[in-house]
Amino acid sequence: MGIKSFQGKFEKQPKVMVENIRVCDFMSTSLTTFKPEQTVPEVIEILIRNKISGGPVVNDKNELVGIISEGDCIKQLSDSQYYNMPIENIKVVDCMIENVETIDGNMTIFDAAKQFLTAKRRRFPIVEDKKLVGLISQKDILKASLKMQSQTWDRNRQ
Repeated sequence: MGIKSFQGKFEKQPKVMVENIRVCDFMSTSLTTFKPEQTVPEVIEILIRNKISGGPVVNDKNELVGIISEGDCIKQLSDSQYYNMPIENIKVVDCMIENVETIDGNMTIFDAAKQFLTAKRRRFPIVEDKKLVGLISQKDILKASLKMQSQTWDRNRQ
C-alpha cells in the first residue's frame, strides 16, 4: 500500500517577477558637493548643517575629482592638534580621496549592495561622461529593499 498525501495536489506556484531595480532609480541627484579650494572648517560646517557624512568634490565643470568625508575632516583636526597647526588653511584638495570608486547607474541594486559590502564604503558617486550625475548611499539601498519586499514577499503567507 502506498503512502497517501494529505497535502493535496501539488500546484506550481506562479513565479513572481522582480523588476530589475537599478541604481539610477534610487540614487540622489540633488547633491551637496564640495570644491577643491574650500577649507576643512567650511566642509565641517556644511556636513553638520546638512546632516550628511561626506560628499563628492567636483571642479568647475562638475567633473568628479575626489570625495571628502567626516573621517577625512577628523583626521585633519587630529593632525592639526598634534602638529599645532591651524586647520583654517587646510584645503579640501589636500585631504580628499582622489581615486574614487564609482558605480554605474544602470547596475542593479543587488550588484550595488555587493559592491558596498566588498568595498566597505558608505556612498558611491555615479558619473556619466566624466560628469557627476548622482550618488547612491547604503541608505538608498535599504530604501530599494523595501520596494523589492513589497513586490516579492507575501505578507499573508506564513
